[in-house]
Amino acid sequence: QLHTDMDLGDNAVKYTLSGEGAGPIFTIDQITGDIHALVGLDRSEKSFYTLRAQAVDMHTGVPLEPESEFIIKVQDINDNEPRFPDGPYSASVPEMSPTGTYVTQVTATDADDPTYGNSARIVYSILHGQPYFSVDPKTGVIRTALANMDREVKGEYQVLLQAKDMGGQLGGLASTTTINITLSDVNDNPPRFAKSIFHLRVPESALVGSAVGRIRAHDLDAGSNAEVDYAIVPGDEGNMFDIISDGQTQDGVIVLKKSLDYETKKSYTFKVEASNIQLDPRFLHLGPFKDSATVKVNVLDMDEPPVFTKPSYSMDVYEDTPPGTIIGSVTAHDLDASSSAVRYSLEWHTESDSSFDVDTVEGTISTNEYLDRETAVQHNITVVATKVIQTVSAVDMDLPPVGQRFFFKSPKELRNRNFTVRDFGNNTAGIVTRRSGFQRRLQDAYVLPVVVEDSGYPAQSSTATLTIRVCSCEAGGSLLTCSAEAVFLPVGLSTGALMAILLCVALLIVMAALYMGQRRNKEKETLMTSKEDIRDNVIHYDDEGGGEADTHAFDMGTLRNTHSQRTSSHSSTSKKEKNGYGDGVLLHLSSRSDDIRSPDIHCQTASIITAMNAKAPLSSRGRVTGGDAEMIKMFIEQRLEESQKGYAAPPYDSLATYAYEGDGSVAGSLSSIEESWVIDDSGDFSSLGDWGQPFKTLASILDRQPPTLTEES
Repeated sequence: QLHTDMDLGDNAVKYTLSGEGAGPIFTIDQITGDIHALVGLDRSEKSFYTLRAQAVDMHTGVPLEPESEFIIKVQDINDNEPRFPDGPYSASVPEMSPTGTYVTQVTATDADDPTYGNSARIVYSILHGQPYFSVDPKTGVIRTALANMDREVKGEYQVLLQAKDMGGQLGGLASTTTINITLSDVNDNPPRFAKSIFHLRVPESALVGSAVGRIRAHDLDAGSNAEVDYAIVPGDEGNMFDIISDGQTQDGVIVLKKSLDYETKKSYTFKVEASNIQLDPRFLHLGPFKDSATVKVNVLDMDEPPVFTKPSYSMDVYEDTPPGTIIGSVTAHDLDASSSAVRYSLEWHTESDSSFDVDTVEGTISTNEYLDRETAVQHNITVVATKVIQTVSAVDMDLPPVGQRFFFKSPKELRNRNFTVRDFGNNTAGIVTRRSGFQRRLQDAYVLPVVVEDSGYPAQSSTATLTIRVCSCEAGGSLLTCSAEAVFLPVGLSTGALMAILLCVALLIVMAALYMGQRRNKEKETLMTSKEDIRDNVIHYDDEGGGEADTHAFDMGTLRNTHSQRTSSHSSTSKKEKNGYGDGVLLHLSSRSDDIRSPDIHCQTASIITAMNAKAPLSSRGRVTGGDAEMIKMFIEQRLEESQKGYAAPPYDSLATYAYEGDGSVAGSLSSIEESWVIDDSGDFSSLGDWGQPFKTLASILDRQPPTLTEES
């Protein structure tokens, strides 16, 4: 508020305002002199305003006092939160550092007035990142809070830092930022081999200085701390090799220092040591920073050319010696483990070389024509010893430049186990056997594809097929011939076809044996089923008995005379009770029982029934009387006693398993053949057919009318 002593309160004084913000920001009451702010003020934008005020006469506008200047200051309130101008932050600290190691420092700013109150007083704290790191609440310095943090375990950490004004009190404004902290590597890990022994293979033809193989010791450190130096431990068999370190992969490359020979030594064993180049003294107490492993190198046998016993041979021969005369011999040996046969040939360089010949097997040198000393005193011939069975070459229709080269090889997609192609490097190649023991009777010809490629650009190639025949040896085994020879195989059938036929025949035999076995089992099962049928238990026997031709086992005449016998019996007795047998059958069984090979219970029963018929007739219901029952009971008891003593028991005597039931049973018999025991006196034997087909035949015989017989007959 502005006021002048000349203002007596009669409204004669008017107040005016000018300067910064007069009008849009500040206004004054012309009568009272009160100054008002028209808008909200922000101290962070402008902290004070300079204004001028003056009192004038209300009516005339004449200044009553000189113009005076005053300043309006904007008082601060906490309306700004702290800010991190450079966040997020990145920092690093060496691994394995002790507690309290400095990491970094961060600073937050507050736009509030630091000279007024606590609005700009900032306090720092960690929201995320403990217990690994700590922060100074006043300075914002971050330090390690945990000792010996290992980069190989965890290499990166993220810390969330908060800055809060009002001294961290409740109601203060806050903001956060992120600090990404990385643990830098130190050499705290020695190199280590993944295994204690390494197996390498190298062909004996490998050149000196060529790489044999690679081994590697792993170092968990990074950068220069992971650089590994390799060395072969002196001694053992490591003098044949050397090892160098690959700076890119940190591998140890083993190279050949001397030539190898499979026939001389097949394997080498030595130790290799790996160590760090740069060492950190602080961690030497952890142990030796090196490791060792064993390397075993196996030498592979390669197909090497034969070697002559001497580098040169001298031979003497008289001139005019007849052609075919042997003048000397050369000898070469195959030093490979396979010890293949060596073949000899002449390599012609001049026309005079045709005057000599060499035996391909024995290596003997002979003359082909007469020699003339006056024409040539000395001849130099070249003998080639090889395991090569054939030499191939190629022709290119193009005009090749000087030094045109042909390359021979076998197709990669076809692996031949019998032969291989060897490129001689002089635009020719040879065919070499990969095994021994070829037999002409098994296979007399083989097919080998050969690929030839030129050295032009673009490279052109073609494939040819070489047919290799297996030759036979003569009796001596020295001379090879490839003449036609009979092979003892079936006409029109190969070995494979013959084997297939034999296999089919064997299969048919097995199937037939299985079928017959199943058939026998089926027949046996059917027989057992028949024996177990309850309806046949009484009349089923294994003894078939005699047939019609067996006149001793059964008297057919007796059966044919049954009618006459039954007629006489009928005249004496008006009615006979039925029994299970015809009178003729009873007569036959009782009289012929001694001659029967396998007597059974029917013979014994027939004797009893015959005796009873002679004494008294049966009752009307076919039941026996008391006297008859006593006789039958005595007979059965006698048979049971004999059976229990184990002798005189017929093998098929079913009565041995039953006891006598007694007489006078009211229930009667449950047998299905009870009614068949008695045959009517009328001579009708058709009821016998109820017993089955065999008894139907018997009934038909009994029903026949016999011729008239005399009493003597």
